[in-house]
Formats: sequence, structure tokens, C-alpha cells
Amino acid sequence: MTSNDLSEDFRMPVGCPKCGSHLMRVSEVHNPDDKVFCASCNTYICLYHEAQKIMEKGPGSESEALLEKAVNAKH
Repeated sequence: MTSNDLSEDFRMPVGCPKCGSHLMRVSEVHNPDDKVFCASCNTYICLYHEAQKIMEKGPGSESEALLEKAVNAKH
């Protein structure tokens, strides 16, 4: 992320269908209809409000939970 970039990265419990990365990128404004993209390959994933629902369901395992907590704590 560059200093003039108006987006932020976060980790989701599900990976990108194209590359498998769990790191996603969204506008720092966090509007419900903002598009979420894979931070690795830039594939469109879903809308931000859909990503929030996925994150509310939580990780599939304890190790996923620890990774998400560590990555998302920075934001």
C-alpha cells in the first residue's frame, strides 16, 4: 500500500478463488457497496457488506482465528 493509496488490507476467513490468498483490499471509507479485491491478484471478491457477513461467521478453525486477529488488529 502506498502513501497516496486510499485503501486498506484485511484478512478474511475464506481465500481468493483464483490464488488462495486471504488478504483482501477495500476502500478505507468502508461503504457497504465498496468492492473488495484480493490484495495479491486483484480479483474482485465481493462487496464490503458481504465481506462483513463472512467475517461475522468467523474462521473455520482456531488457527484461522489467530491469523485473522493478528492481521486485522493493525487496522
